[in-house]
Amino acid sequence: MYELIPETLESLSSNMRFGMFLAPFHPVRGNPTLDLHRDLDLVAHLDQLGFDEAYFGEHHSGGYETIGSPELMIAAAAARTTRIKLGTGVVSAVYHHPFNTAERIVMLDHITRGRVILGLGPGSLASDTELFGIDYGVIRERLPQAVEAIVHLLTSDEPLTMETEWFKMYNAKLNLRPFQKPSPEILIAAMASPSGPRLAGQHGLPLLSIGASTPAGFAALAEQNEILNARSHEFGVTPAPRSAWRMTAPIHLAETRAQAEKDVEFGVDRFTEYFFREVGQLDGLKKAVNADENTRMVDIIRDSGVGVIGTPDDAIELIERLQEKSGGFGTFLILAHEMANNAATRRSYELFAHYVIPHFQGQLDRRIERWDTMRGNMTKYSADYQAGIAKARKQHEDATRSAAELTPTRG
Repeated sequence: MYELIPETLESLSSNMRFGMFLAPFHPVRGNPTLDLHRDLDLVAHLDQLGFDEAYFGEHHSGGYETIGSPELMIAAAAARTTRIKLGTGVVSAVYHHPFNTAERIVMLDHITRGRVILGLGPGSLASDTELFGIDYGVIRERLPQAVEAIVHLLTSDEPLTMETEWFKMYNAKLNLRPFQKPSPEILIAAMASPSGPRLAGQHGLPLLSIGASTPAGFAALAEQNEILNARSHEFGVTPAPRSAWRMTAPIHLAETRAQAEKDVEFGVDRFTEYFFREVGQLDGLKKAVNADENTRMVDIIRDSGVGVIGTPDDAIELIERLQEKSGGFGTFLILAHEMANNAATRRSYELFAHYVIPHFQGQLDRRIERWDTMRGNMTKYSADYQAGIAKARKQHEDATRSAAELTPTRG
C-alpha cells in the first residue's frame, strides 16, 4: 500500500500535517444535542483554518464520550466541509461484523469522494465490553481477525471465506470497490503495548498513537516503530512510512500562559479526572511530578509533558519533542477536550493554525528571511527612500520652473 521512501527527521518535520482527534470528552451535565452539533461546527471551523484531518471516536458507555458511531459523524461532517479528511478514531472493530465495517467505510469513501480514513482498534472502555457481553481480555485477540478480514475486503477482488469464534463469512465480496485506490487509508490504534505495532507491521499499515505524550506512550514511541518494521520484514510486506504515522496530545493555546490557565479553569479538572483516570494514568502523572494535594492540575499536565496549556511556542516545543523521541512522524492530532469554553477552544485552534502549522510546513522561512534582510539594511533603505523622494521633488520643482519660464508674459 505504501512505497518505501527515505525519510529524515528534518523532512518529516517540515512537511507535517495536522488535525484533531475528537473522542469527544463532553461533561455529563451538558446538552448532548448541542454538544454533537458543536463538534460538527468545530470540524467545519478546522476545515476553514486549513487543518488536514479530523477523527471521531466510538464509545458506548461512561457518559462523557457521546459518539456511538463515527461513521454517522463523518457523513454529517462531510456535508459541512470541503477539503478536510475525516477518519474513524477509531472503529472498535470487535464490536462489529467485519463485513459491515468494510461496507460502511466504502460507502463513506464514495459519499466523501475519497476523504475518509479508517482507524481500527479493539475498543478501550471495559464498560463497553461489559454491556456487549464480551470478555475484555479477548478484544486484543480478536482485533487481528477483524483487521485481516477488513483489509482483504477493502483491497482484494478475491471472495473471502473466514470462520472465527465470533464471526463467519462465506464467499464474501463487497458490492462496491472503494473510491480511493487501492482503498481508504487504514490505521491501527496504539497506546503503549506492542500489540498495535505488531498488527500494523504485519499488514504494512501505519500507527495512530493515541496518548503519545503520556509517560507510558512517550516512552514506547521508538520501540513502536522498531516493532512495526520488524513485523513487516517478518511478513514480507513494505512497512508503512513514518510520514503516515499519527500522534495525539491535548493542547489548549492562548496569547499568554496566564490566559491559557484562566481559560481552562472552565473544565480542566473534569477532563483529567475522566481521561487520565479512565486509562489508569492519573496517579502516575502525579507521581512523575511529585505532586501533592495542593498541586494544580494545570501544573501536572504541563510539568509531566503530557499536554500543553500555554502558547503556540509551547505547542511547537511539544511536537518537536515527540518528533525527536520517535525519530519522526507525519501527522499531529490535537486531542480535543473541553478544558475551556467554546469560544476559547475555537480561538486555541485559530492560534494553532496561525502560528504552529506554518512553523512546521515551511511557510515562514522566506518571510522571516526577507524581514531580517530588510531590518538589517533599514538605514540604507531609509536613506534610499528619502533620496528618492528628494529627487522626485527636485524634478517637480525644475519642471515647474521651466514651464514658468516658457509661459509668455502679458504686457
